[in-house]
Amino acid sequence: MATTKTRINVSMSYEVEQSLIALAKRDQVPHATKAAELLRQALEIEEDRVLDSIAKERDQDRTKFVSHKTAWR
Repeated sequence: MATTKTRINVSMSYEVEQSLIALAKRDQVPHATKAAELLRQALEIEEDRVLDSIAKERDQDRTKFVSHKTAWR
């Protein structure tokens, strides 16, 4: 049966594998599903870090703030 999902091979330590197994068992999902979910969450966290660094660069003492109402006319 064909699938639209991409498969990847990941090598992990015994401890990480056991943690993944425990989390998958707790949530009653397959290991691969849990791994994909955790990877997605990690990518979201990384994206948040990048966006935060961009926001910090733009946050200047003399920045002119515009009201929400004005910005979205």
